[in-house]
Amino acid sequence: MRNQNKINQLSRTSSHRKAMMSNMAASLIEHKRITTTLAKAKALRGYVEPLITKSKSDTTHSRRMVFRKLQNKEAVTELFREVAPKIAARPGGYTRIIKIGFRQGDSAEICMIELVDFNEIYSNDTKDASKKTRRSRRGSGVKITNESKPEVKAKKVEKAEAASDTAIEAKNPSDDTSKDEGESQEKVS
Repeated sequence: MRNQNKINQLSRTSSHRKAMMSNMAASLIEHKRITTTLAKAKALRGYVEPLITKSKSDTTHSRRMVFRKLQNKEAVTELFREVAPKIAARPGGYTRIIKIGFRQGDSAEICMIELVDFNEIYSNDTKDASKKTRRSRRGSGVKITNESKPEVKAKKVEKAEAASDTAIEAKNPSDDTSKDEGESQEKVS
């Protein structure tokens, strides 16, 4: 029984699993985004997020603790130089898993795992961040009514003229039909 064994074994021995997680974590830190299976991505998330949390404090001890897990100098340097300053204000949840689909060969569910702060699409650091995000209930103080706009006035006048024309035409056709009926009666007799 596997009671209270939280980690996914991924059908690998412990040494193989540790080496694979170390390599995947180093790749994720260097490239900021990798594609893998959903099970591996979920296991990697639990492996790499504590390392990112340790990178928030740039001390010799924390560097050695992270290097013990990653075994890659370039990845440790990248983590402490580039990743840590960007995620300093974030209280957790440094990775995002996006499902892509299914692998053609064995129908394994494929996903993309990425570092949240390094995605340009979902980032809030774009130029649109300076825009006002909340709408105010009050206006700017100056009210522009429809009557004060010249285009609206012209349209209202045109609509009024068209309505009066249709009203006049509606009255006249009844007169025309009576004349037509009189003429048709004269032709018949």
